[in-house]
Amino acid sequence: MQRAVEVIVIMSLVLAIALLLLLASEYLLPGESVRLLASFYLYTTYNPSLPNYTVNSPEAVTAIVWDYRGLDTLFETAVFYLALIAGLALARRLYEEGLREDVDLSKSGLSLIVKTVTRLTSPMIIAVGASIALHGHLTPGGGFQGGATIAVAPMILIVVFSTLFLIKHGVTSDRMLVIRSLGLIGIGLTAILALLMGLVIGKFAYVFQNMPKLNSPIGVPATIGNILISGTLWFFNLFEMFAVAAGFVIAFIILMLVKGGEK
Repeated sequence: MQRAVEVIVIMSLVLAIALLLLLASEYLLPGESVRLLASFYLYTTYNPSLPNYTVNSPEAVTAIVWDYRGLDTLFETAVFYLALIAGLALARRLYEEGLREDVDLSKSGLSLIVKTVTRLTSPMIIAVGASIALHGHLTPGGGFQGGATIAVAPMILIVVFSTLFLIKHGVTSDRMLVIRSLGLIGIGLTAILALLMGLVIGKFAYVFQNMPKLNSPIGVPATIGNILISGTLWFFNLFEMFAVAAGFVIAFIILMLVKGGEK
């Protein structure tokens, strides 16, 4: 009886939300014309004819995330980092107890066929994630998406083998925390790269500056040779990829460790 009531309540909530969205759909749909701010983003994101305004990136979403509103993204990344630190502090004893367990890894996890397939597909997942991140200034994707994709590989290893398999092969929360910290340091240094360049040559520059501006001729080159990197965007995506991937792996390790070790 109680389960039936729970099902009815859940279905009622789903139907109510669906009805609300249906009634509000005319307000959620975009109008025929593009707003002025959106027009500015679309017009300047990749427009070499506007050297003092363009981001030199064909991918507008990445340009907005790391250039137009870069400080917001930096604070969001910092919040995720602090949450992981708190989680590690709370789970430290549990983590150390899990490491002390003497577990036969050859007998844990799923079948040999699943383990073999996982060994073959995990490097492919990591390669796809890296591609998503490093091409994020050119095509849909970016550092967060690429890092989250890379983190799928260790998550599958945890499910197929075990958490201790990951830890005893060197993928520990401490090492992942170091990688995440280095990623955040890289993001911070990239954010002040133009400012540092300006200080060296005695020119004015902004924090989170990418391309040269009207009152600041400093800017990170948009290309290396003939390869478009969109200034700081490629570096932001690179460091964010490491930070996010390591952060998710830390979360997976903490969540999957069972008190007293894995049996």
